[in-house]
Amino acid sequence: MSDKQMPKYMQLKQEILTWLDSGRMKPNERMPTEHEIAALFQISRQTVRQTLGELEKEGRLYRLQGKGTFVSQPKTRPFQETQTIGMITTYISDYIFPHIVRGTEGALRSRGYSLTLSSTDNDKNKERENLESLLAQPVRGLIIEPTKSAQGNPNLDLYLSLQVHDIPFIMINERYPELHCPCLKVDDESGGYAAAKHLIDLGHRNIAGFFKTDDLQGANRLKGFIRALREHQLPLQQYTVTHYTTETKSTVPYDAALSMLRQQERPTAFVCYNDELAVRLLEAARQTGLSVPDDLSVTGFDDSWLSTATEVKLTTLTHPKTDMGVRAAELLLDLIQGRVEDAAKDIVYAPELIIRDSTRSLL
Repeated sequence: MSDKQMPKYMQLKQEILTWLDSGRMKPNERMPTEHEIAALFQISRQTVRQTLGELEKEGRLYRLQGKGTFVSQPKTRPFQETQTIGMITTYISDYIFPHIVRGTEGALRSRGYSLTLSSTDNDKNKERENLESLLAQPVRGLIIEPTKSAQGNPNLDLYLSLQVHDIPFIMINERYPELHCPCLKVDDESGGYAAAKHLIDLGHRNIAGFFKTDDLQGANRLKGFIRALREHQLPLQQYTVTHYTTETKSTVPYDAALSMLRQQERPTAFVCYNDELAVRLLEAARQTGLSVPDDLSVTGFDDSWLSTATEVKLTTLTHPKTDMGVRAAELLLDLIQGRVEDAAKDIVYAPELIIRDSTRSLL
């Protein structure tokens, strides 16, 4: 209160607004009495009463008879300004993600909402940054793909903060196990099983699998793959499983494939975590002088655009992509509007095997 040109009640008003806006005084916290404020700033109680009266009219304070004056809850922004949904995915412009995003955006737009996008590049620190950024914005809800979901959740405090602030969120592709929220995902275990069983039915016995295991999708696809081999009593060789992470995806599986394909007792078939890897391993086969599918059968996963982009069309498993994006948006809006009774209900898609040119029978 140092501006002598400004009336004292206005100086006091600015000072109290600073208390409120800085968080020094919290919502529903009792304000100091008129006498205490007058003594603090060396002004009359009448000036204090005038200032508090104005702030009460403006909705920044409220009075309870016989109890005093309290800080009001911050006014929410007009409804039109908060018609925004946040979406966090590991990637945005690569692989299957553009289809998921387009599905989400189209469904939201048709119901009057806009979409704010961010990606983590499958980095947990970036996930934290994105969550903090979206928590600072007036979003109505969030659609989130967890980052490295098989490696724990160091950002649990921010997810709990979403719940504390009553911001609905759902997850796609997988969910952190400790969170209670809806999830839309593929039955990855059944997909891994179906890929392996298809090759077994074609007479393959030496089958190698390549799985990205820092996310639960890869861990579950691996689980299905091993289940199929065990059920059909196929031996698990030293080379049977190659696992890799986001950081090693460009080197580890390719180098492992080259090594095993150069062996005399080599695999006759590969089960790949996704189409992106399958296309990469087609090149490994070419480098070792092998033909797909004459010498080596290969399966992918996700039925992405890559599955038909190469000369050899991939046998693969489906992923809902656009439909997942649409249904994620619809489910989140139902949550926001209170139309979903069971907040933890999942939507699980059963992947379908699409047989193309990259696999053949040995029978």
